[in-house]
Amino acid sequence: MWWLDGTVRPLARLALAMTLAGLAGGCFQPLYGERNLVGGSALRDAMAAVDIAQIDAPKGTPLSRIAVETRNELVFDLTGGSGAAPPTHRLTIRLVPSGTTIIVDPLTQRQEFNNFALDANYTMVEIGSGKTVLTGAATTRVTYNIPGQQQRFARARGLRDAETRAAKLIAEQIKSRLASYFVAGT
Repeated sequence: MWWLDGTVRPLARLALAMTLAGLAGGCFQPLYGERNLVGGSALRDAMAAVDIAQIDAPKGTPLSRIAVETRNELVFDLTGGSGAAPPTHRLTIRLVPSGTTIIVDPLTQRQEFNNFALDANYTMVEIGSGKTVLTGAATTRVTYNIPGQQQRFARARGLRDAETRAAKLIAEQIKSRLASYFVAGT
């Protein structure tokens, strides 16, 4: 029966592929799932137990506002808005801001676009043993527009918005790295 070769073999291959996909699908675990594969506590519980130290910055400077925003974002991201668990790890962060001009108007020699850069170095220590378990760095660059010398408020507001976006991006990068540590252990 020549017609069986043309219809049965592709169906058998499709059935085999679907079976293998179904079996392999059980091996994956969502990163932010409720429970892990062996029934242990969720990643959310481990991340909620990270105590985030106050970020050192001179009082009354733009860096102090950025430090507070970065810490607040991290606290919310790690706890999900609920209360923190008893701390098992302590995270310390050091922020270094900088800025550069990207585009200068050739006629007026005024800045048109600037970059705000924020670099963070962080260390996580296990509280029980005092051992450093994780060190890393996160960087971000945010571009903002300066609409002209006459619009000083717009320039100041553009810089502030860039600082806020940079703080959120740094917090997301640190959160992702902590999640990776708690899932993989490295």
